[in-house]
Amino acid sequence: MYAGLHASRVLVASRNFANDATFEIKKCDLHRLEEGPPVTTVLTREDGLKYYRMMQTVRRMELKADQLYKQKIIRGFCHLCDGQEACCVGLEAGINPTDHLITAYRAHGFTFTRGLSVREILAELTGRRGGCAKGKGGSMHMYAKNFYGGNGIVGAQVPLGAGIALACKYNGKDEVCLTLYGDGAANQGQIFEAYNMAALWKLPCIFICENNRYGMGTSVERAAASTDYYKRGDFIPGLRVDGMDILCVREATRFAAAYCRSGKLCSSHSNISVDVSLPLRNVLRLHLAICPTGTVLTPITVFLSSYSYRTREEIQEVRSKSDPIMLLKDRMVNSNLASVEELKEIDVEVRKEIEDAAQFATADPEPPLEELGYHIYSSDPPFEVRGANQWIKFKSVS
Repeated sequence: MYAGLHASRVLVASRNFANDATFEIKKCDLHRLEEGPPVTTVLTREDGLKYYRMMQTVRRMELKADQLYKQKIIRGFCHLCDGQEACCVGLEAGINPTDHLITAYRAHGFTFTRGLSVREILAELTGRRGGCAKGKGGSMHMYAKNFYGGNGIVGAQVPLGAGIALACKYNGKDEVCLTLYGDGAANQGQIFEAYNMAALWKLPCIFICENNRYGMGTSVERAAASTDYYKRGDFIPGLRVDGMDILCVREATRFAAAYCRSGKLCSSHSNISVDVSLPLRNVLRLHLAICPTGTVLTPITVFLSSYSYRTREEIQEVRSKSDPIMLLKDRMVNSNLASVEELKEIDVEVRKEIEDAAQFATADPEPPLEELGYHIYSSDPPFEVRGANQWIKFKSVS
C-alpha cells in the first residue's frame, strides 16, 4: 500500500498542473445594492487544495461524530453541519483571521476553520479533558480565538454579534463580525432589533442566514410570510448566495466584508445581510434529523436555501449535483489544478487524521468533579462556588 502511495506522489510531483484557473460563478440576488460580487473568480491550485482538504476534514469529522453519537459515546445534543462545508470554509476564505465570527449551535465546522484541531473538537463532543472547552461545553459551546461559539438559544447570538461589531468600531479596528443564524431563527424579534441597532450605529456586522428551508422540520413557507431573508433588514443591503459553491460564498463574503469596512469612509456603508442557500444540508442531515444553523454578515444578509424532503431519486440528484466537495473536485480536475489521484491521497490522509482524533476522543479521561467550578470568571482569584448540592462547594479558578 505504502509503495503505491509513494508511486502516486512521484507521479503527482512530475505532472505539470496549472497554477490557477478562472471560473464563472452564479450571480447573487441583490437588495439595495447597485453592484454585487463578481460573476467570475480565480482559484489557485494552492487554495483549491487547501479548500478541498478543509471541506473533506469537516465532512469526515461530522460523519465520525454521527457514528460516535449513535454509539452513545457522544451524549446530549449533537448538531452536525455535513453538507454545508462550502459555507464555513468559504466564509473563512473571505475574511481575515483578525475578523470575528459568532454562530448558533451547529458550530463544529466553524470551530475547525477558525483554527482548532479535529482532536480538540471531537474530545469536546465526548466530554473529555482534551476538548477545546475542557469537556464542559459539548456540541453547542465551542470557542476559539475571535470565535464566540456555538450558542444554544435560538437567534440569541445575533445581538451578541452586533455587540462584537460595536466593539470593533469602538476600538477603531478595521475588523468585521460575521453573525450567523438559521432560517428557523429568522423570525425572532431580537434579530430585527439587532438589525435596527446595527443600521443606526453603522456597525461593521455581516448578518448571514444559513437557510436549508427547514427549521427543525418546519418548512420556511409554513414559518415565514416572506422567505426572502436577504431583504429582511429592509434598510440593510442584502445578497442571496449559492451556499453550495465555495467560490460563490468566498466572493460574497469578500464583497460583504469590504462593504462593511468601507463604513469608515462612507457613513452609509457599515452592515450587510447575506442569505446563503444550502440544499444539500437538508438532505444529509436526515441521519440525525437535527436542523442547521444560520449565518449573518456585517449588516449584509446571505440566504442559504435547501430542498424539502423528497423521494430517494430526488435526494440522489441533489447529492450528485449539489455536493460542495464534489463541485470543487470536478472544477479542479477538469481545469488541471489537481488530479483524481492527488485528491484521493488527501482523502486517505484526512480519514487517518479523523480516526486518530476519534481514538484520542474516546481514550482521553473525563474532567474530574472538582473542576466543575473552574473557569467561571477570567483572571479572578480562586473562590468557592456552591454546587447542585448546597453542602458541596467547589473551588473556582481561572
